[in-house]
Amino acid sequence: MQYTITKENIHSVANELLQQLKPYKVWAFYAAMGSGKTTFIHALCDVMGVEDAVGSPTFSIINEYKAADGSIVYHLDLYRINDEEEAIQAGVEDVLYSGDLCLVEWPEKTPDLFPADTVQLSIDVVDSTTRRITVKVPS
Repeated sequence: MQYTITKENIHSVANELLQQLKPYKVWAFYAAMGSGKTTFIHALCDVMGVEDAVGSPTFSIINEYKAADGSIVYHLDLYRINDEEEAIQAGVEDVLYSGDLCLVEWPEKTPDLFPADTVQLSIDVVDSTTRRITVKVPS
């Protein structure tokens, strides 16, 4: 699956992905710095009715939000993680296997911690206002 994202359609794309990927609990976002990972995760949280302030957990590593339906949504930013042991100590593995929705930035920092049924989402910059997101669902 591939989508083009702009400011005008970001919430409709987020809604569509939430419907299509509902069975999958771990979403790994691959993209260069500044390409829109946090912005798209913010849109996903908007669609789910998260009222908490949504921002990149660069220093806290894990943010926990509550969706409008009462479900828990975890937002992880692994950019500052040095290795898998540090990730485990920070609680990353527990969250990834919690059964709650996990939206993960910089998953390449700890690739062996992820469940086999992790969805991979790659975001590419098309131009200053457009991104392309490619979704790879586990087989």
